[in-house]
Formats: sequence, structure tokens, C-alpha cells
Amino acid sequence: MAPLDLIDGLKAYEADLIAIRHDIHRHPEVGFEETRTAALVAQTLRSYGVEVTEGIAKTGVVGTLRGTQAGNRAIGLRADMDALHIQEIPGSDHCSTQPGKMHACGHDGHTTMLLGAARYLAEHRDAFAGTVHFIFQPAEEGLGGGREMVAEGLFDRFPMDAVYGMHNMPGIPVGEFHTRTGAFLAASDSWSVTFTGIGGHGGAGAHLTTDVTMATAHFIAALQTIVSRNVPARDTAVISVGSIQAGDPGSPNIIPARACITGTARSYSPKIRDLLETRLVEIAHAQAAVFGCAAEPIYDRRYPPLVTHAEQTAIAAKAAAALVGPDKVVTDAPPITGAEDFSFLLNERPGSFVFIGNGPGAAVHRPDYDFNDDILTLGAAYWVELVRTELPA
Repeated sequence: MAPLDLIDGLKAYEADLIAIRHDIHRHPEVGFEETRTAALVAQTLRSYGVEVTEGIAKTGVVGTLRGTQAGNRAIGLRADMDALHIQEIPGSDHCSTQPGKMHACGHDGHTTMLLGAARYLAEHRDAFAGTVHFIFQPAEEGLGGGREMVAEGLFDRFPMDAVYGMHNMPGIPVGEFHTRTGAFLAASDSWSVTFTGIGGHGGAGAHLTTDVTMATAHFIAALQTIVSRNVPARDTAVISVGSIQAGDPGSPNIIPARACITGTARSYSPKIRDLLETRLVEIAHAQAAVFGCAAEPIYDRRYPPLVTHAEQTAIAAKAAAALVGPDKVVTDAPPITGAEDFSFLLNERPGSFVFIGNGPGAAVHRPDYDFNDDILTLGAAYWVELVRTELPA
């Protein structure tokens, strides 16, 4: 079937896909709590005739489909299922029914697009040779569901020669795909520094304290020199402060004995990641010493950088170009400092990752964001074409 016929064929599913997406959107579930979503995915896959395995990393689901053509290769296609702790701005008829939770990153759309591809491929098993594993992953948003699926034997239980991921991106026009070879998304690390000293009266007894607020203020200022003075200009890194907690607003005349600062750090290479951690710890201890305090820095390496592989990125780009034309596929997209735990899967198997254009509108992680239903069939078609490219009959 030609690519245009493929898109037309998937259009027959569009109403069903929109209904699934809206149902998931109305019932958002955050990381490792996606029980309803996982059950819906498993039930839907079984209705298509896809073999289903549940309970991987608590709520993860893997669907397995074998083509009618002989083939000894297998690939994985991954979609994430979890929502965020964000209160949705009402307005749509499919608005979240769960207070303080919403699909603000489009994982409802990702799940639905992969279900659409599974349905089509189940109905056209003669279109590919080999095995496809549909990976529905929990807890992408900060909890490392991808890491947990790998740790629980994802690739041992479901052998794969390559693995692929996709994410929607507001601001990229509908009908475009963006990717790149190499470092694409950043490592995401969290850090905290707790300063402890001697508190006291801020007026009559300030000279008797070891002021953690001074250590905090100077630490924050010095922190910004890591990127500007330690990271080479050709490299990219970000260090940001996310919270500062000290004292009590009801006692403005008291110098606190404890202050805690937390933040995030982003980088692309192991060398720069090491540098950020080393300098942050050094600066914390140095500023504490200057003001007679103690510092307890903690640097938590969370998601590694997402690094795509050249062969699989070329395959992904070829599949996308077959659908939308090569002029609508950007293969040298700039790296971004967002993070994705699909990186854990790419650390184990070769593969690639693409952004599909979500069109104009609110950015992800905003209370007014919504996935664009117009790209559901295109995203499903991309998955199908990728399978046909990777596993030709």
C-alpha cells in the first residue's frame, strides 16, 4: 500500500482514535498509577488480536504482533501513558475530570497513535516480516518508568533489534517531523543544597549567628559562573534554581538556622555532566565555609541524555519522508534541553526519536495545552511506515 493510501486507510479509524484519546484525557493518571489507562490499552490491543503482557514496571503494557511474512528481526515502538500534576483550564468537552491532574504533555495522544498503528498492522500482517513490540510505558514524567521497564527485563523478555520513540511538539507545523543523529535531548539532573548554621535574632543578635541566608545568596550568585566560566562556550549546559526555603514569614526578625535550595541541571555529555556536579559541590562547601556554615549538597543523576543512532535515525527519516515528503522532515534539528526517559531504552538498544508537529498553540506542561487530534492518523501512519521500512515483507 502506498503512503497516501496508508493515511487514507487510517482515516477510517479517526473517529475511534479521537474517542480513545478523549477518554484517556478525561481520566488522567500520573506515574505508576496508570491502572485505568493500562487496562484500556490492554483491552484495546486484545480486541485487535495483539498478544498482551501487562504489569511491567507496575503499569506498563507490551503488545506483541508477528507478521505473516517470515522474518527473524524485531523492533519496539514506545509510547508513554502518564499525566501530570497540573490543574487543567476548563474549556474542552474532554477536559480532565481529575482535580489537579491533566494530560499536559500529550501522552494521551502518544498512546492513541500507537494503538492506531497496532490496529492497522494487526489487520495487515502481510505488510511486514518479523515482530513488532508495542511498548506502553508508565511514569515518564520524572519517575523513570523507562528505567524501570529496562530493569525488569524489557529487552530480555521481548528481544528487539531496534527501538523507536516519538513525541508531539507544539510550534512545529502539522505535517512536519524533526529529528537528529546524536545527542538530541539533555541529561536531566536534580540537586539540592542544605546550609546549616546558628540562627538568632536578626536585630539584636545578628553578630552571634552564622547566617545561612548569606551563604545561600552568595551560592546562588556563584552557581551561575559554572556555565559562564567553567563550561566551554561550544558546549551547552543549564543550571537553574527551583526553590529556596528558609525561615518563617511570620518571624521576619529571626535569622534562620537552616536554608535549603533545590534546582535542576541539564547537559549533553558525560564530561560536562561531571563538571556540573563537581563545581556545584565545591561552590556549596566554599560558600558555607566563608560564612561559617555547613553545607550538604546532593546531586541526583536522573535521566541520561537521549542519544539517537545514525542508522535508525536515517530509517525514521525515510519513513517520515514517505508520508510527508523530504522537505517536511528536518534531520538536523537543534538539541533541546528538555529530557526524556526514552534515553534509558536507547542506552540498551540502537534506535531513534522524532518530534511530530502539533501545530500552533500552548506549549507542553501548561494548563491550557491540548494534543492536536488532527495528527492522530499521521502519527499512527508514521509508526506503520516505520515498521514497513524496518521490517520489509
